[in-house]
Amino acid sequence: MTVIRFELAETERFGAGHGRWPKWFPSSALAYLAHTELGMSIRALSRLSQCHPSTISRQISRWERLRDESLIDEAFSSLTVKPCTKAPCTTLKEPALIHVMPAESPCLPDDETFAAEARRILRRLSEPGAVLALASDMEKGVVVRETEAGTTTRTAVVERALAQALAVKDWIACATEGRISRYRITSAGRVALGGLLAESENRARGFAEGQMRFDASGAKSLRRRSTLGETPLMILSRRREKDGSLFLQAAQVSAGERLREDYELAQMASGASYDWEALLAHETLPARRKTQPLSAEAAADRVASALLLLGPGLGDVALRCCCQLEGVETAEKALGWSARSGKIVLRIALERLARYYASLGEGTKMIG
Repeated sequence: MTVIRFELAETERFGAGHGRWPKWFPSSALAYLAHTELGMSIRALSRLSQCHPSTISRQISRWERLRDESLIDEAFSSLTVKPCTKAPCTTLKEPALIHVMPAESPCLPDDETFAAEARRILRRLSEPGAVLALASDMEKGVVVRETEAGTTTRTAVVERALAQALAVKDWIACATEGRISRYRITSAGRVALGGLLAESENRARGFAEGQMRFDASGAKSLRRRSTLGETPLMILSRRREKDGSLFLQAAQVSAGERLREDYELAQMASGASYDWEALLAHETLPARRKTQPLSAEAAADRVASALLLLGPGLGDVALRCCCQLEGVETAEKALGWSARSGKIVLRIALERLARYYASLGEGTKMIG
């Protein structure tokens, strides 16, 4: 399917005060808005996009149908578009984007924020049984999933504006509509998640400050994952002992999830690059910084402190299985351990992690 491509330089030139649209916003949606809100003809849009008018017409019809979905309709309704008052471009027969996106549009996060938040939410939605529950009168929704015991666990909080953006991208779709609608990740969302995760890992090259820069190889930063939906911790959390008791206690599972959240949040720091294995091997020392508890830098410091507390062995298996999502058997082989020893070592590591996070108090509790 041909996609309309507008020149971003022209978008910025003709935008009155705000600048360009974020790159994540679908260009076909821009064409739809230009046609429905500003009255731009299909032939004019065809000339700008250099594709056949029938393609433009199909894209506009598609977005018209998609507006039946409440989140997409909310997203488009919250946008204010108006003709640009600046002089038209002399290099084109028609101005490229003559409508303006106001800075206060709540459904249009910037590209960096959208990528980071989409990665966080899609990972949670990719877990088995996970749905995004969103009430019609609430500004925030929650991602919940069913546990083995039949109860539901909240795994993330989602701003309504981000949910709207994910729906516009077709990365989530409504499964059950009502006073509380439920959304699931789509196949396109799973593909996008893989790309977002790969992009995030490719940026991982070292640890904290300039004087402690690490250059991890691409092979080291790109960890093999069990699957996007089944994390090693989730698999272990369902296992039971011979007497029927769960292999992992709730506090241990929560500690592993907190380490994973800190690990992911740490990647969002500006210019962040980390080599956690070098830290475990005592080849580097962590930075000591005074930061806000919920900042990406503080999350990186918590990961460093937790790994140093666990030390080699315990820290290695926690890093691989909780953060980098390696399977326990894969971690055993990589670390040269005997078969079926990894889950025991991981349980010991999780118990120590639980005590570590308990010592930090409520100020650093999980965001999601």
